[in-house]
Amino acid sequence: MIIDAHCHLGDILYPEGGKLIGKRGARKAGGLDLISISEASLHNGVGGMTALVHKMLANLVTRAERKRNAAATYENMRASMDANGVSYAACMPIPPYVTFDDLARTAQIDESILPFTGVDFGSANDVDVLLQRDVTRGARGLKLHPIIQQMPLDGPEVMGVVEAFAPYDLPVLFHCGMSSYYLGSEKTHRQKPELGRIEDVRRLAAAFPEVAFIAGHAGLFEVQKTMDFLGPLKNVAVDISFQSPATIRKLLQVFGPERVLYASDWPYGNHRPAIKAVRKACRGDDHMTRMLLADNAARLLNIHDSLPMATGRKRAPSAPKSKSGGSL
Repeated sequence: MIIDAHCHLGDILYPEGGKLIGKRGARKAGGLDLISISEASLHNGVGGMTALVHKMLANLVTRAERKRNAAATYENMRASMDANGVSYAACMPIPPYVTFDDLARTAQIDESILPFTGVDFGSANDVDVLLQRDVTRGARGLKLHPIIQQMPLDGPEVMGVVEAFAPYDLPVLFHCGMSSYYLGSEKTHRQKPELGRIEDVRRLAAAFPEVAFIAGHAGLFEVQKTMDFLGPLKNVAVDISFQSPATIRKLLQVFGPERVLYASDWPYGNHRPAIKAVRKACRGDDHMTRMLLADNAARLLNIHDSLPMATGRKRAPSAPKSKSGGSL
């Protein structure tokens, strides 16, 4: 069994992005894709996307990201999962562009899609009611994206949301590390890259020691800061999307094998190179490989299921539970 702990469906950058999920025949546009070049080397060595290269070629990387974003359909995800043996995909909303409702509709036709919930910080919705409704309907965790949602992770708004979500005993996955998603004038008013700071994350995670947090991408190019600031916090795990085998081995040393999770960040990353990176990092240790590819995510997401079928509709995982132990 392979569980991808961090994926996306739909256009996460613009309003009504959920409409893209059901589109048929969408394909990634051709041309130079620096992410593919980096993936070919498992984000390592000469072909690796180092922080310096990323800064120098930032606009080209963003263009590659946007091409992939435009192909984030269920049809394409299902094909990739089948081709690479991925059993479950935890799918992240970024309200208001892609919402839990958008993902839940897909989960109704394919139970291998595990939707997370999210909060539109610009709406007047009652957060407690929203979160209770979504968990009751099958949300497997909470997603926070400080850069696109332009909301500091250590600010009172986010702290209030995490406090409201804490009783459900489900993970909170947050984007971690500075990155950019827009071009031209949109770069200045649709995002705040500086809000990906690792320091903000540490304050949030330390404030809620009973909540299980997952640091998305292990901080991207700030992985050393992630290890320094978040490694000592036992309630923080990392996903390894865009990290090389050598870096994954460092993360294993700092976080321990029980706090490192396989993830691709599909469609921004592909399933196959991320799986290869895990296998190479584990150096033939079957038990450790199984922990990273499935067991750790299964524990956090409360999946107690036998091996699902290779393709098509999967058997539903166990229902989320509250801290009192009862199914919601």
